[in-house]
Amino acid sequence: MNNNHLAIFKGKKIRRIIYLNEWCFSVVDVIEALTDSVNPNDYWFKMKIRVKNDDEFQLSTICRQLKLESSDGKKYITDCANTEGIFRIIQSIPSPKAEPFKLWLARVGYERVQEIEDPELATKRTRALYQAKGYPESWIEKRIRGIEVRETLTDEWEKRDVGGDREYSILTAEISKATFGMTPSEYKDFKGIKRENLRDHMDDLELIFSMLGEASTTEIAKNKNTKGFIENKEAAKAGGIVAGNARKELEQKSGKKVSTKRNYVKTLKF
Repeated sequence: MNNNHLAIFKGKKIRRIIYLNEWCFSVVDVIEALTDSVNPNDYWFKMKIRVKNDDEFQLSTICRQLKLESSDGKKYITDCANTEGIFRIIQSIPSPKAEPFKLWLARVGYERVQEIEDPELATKRTRALYQAKGYPESWIEKRIRGIEVRETLTDEWEKRDVGGDREYSILTAEISKATFGMTPSEYKDFKGIKRENLRDHMDDLELIFSMLGEASTTEIAKNKNTKGFIENKEAAKAGGIVAGNARKELEQKSGKKVSTKRNYVKTLKF
């Protein structure tokens, strides 16, 4: 499951990822937000040396190296820390923003605790986000359902030892290619978008066929009890073909293509 998210503190983007059921935050993003440093990576490097020399405590020991998406759209190993670790790190950063950041961090961290105790909260927050962007309720219902279908599929892949994010991307491309005749990256080019989320730019029918491809893949994987990457790649292709055949039949009978260059977001009135 892809659990990468952005949080915003006073206009600064803080990358975060769910690891062991809690938020872990990018340390260099936190440093940039608190110090406005032009080179937060260098600041972090020197800070680790300084703190180690001062109190024999290594900040790096409270960090985990996790893959986060960078500005170029690729994922790189990044020093991350959970809420408790970030609290420890910012104690060593002289910044007037430290106290407001602590309050912000406590609130953001608590949101995850709430979501674990009540998973419906995550759905409610997602719904509110799309409502704020001006999406109609009918579209939001499909988008949220699509998220649930996607999570069910990635959970199934995890159980079946498919691999990690890289393998998930390959399997997703197989489903998309068989469903729409395009991989996700080709679909983005088709719609003229770059790093944005492709499905946020799909209309109702595109979302429906995306769901059908992924739901079919999940069902095939379960029924055939697929194991490993190769078997699940075949299941992904087969699931996509189910959705692709349904799409072609609709296009033949309606006389209209399902995939459209129209960028759905641009049709919204903000």
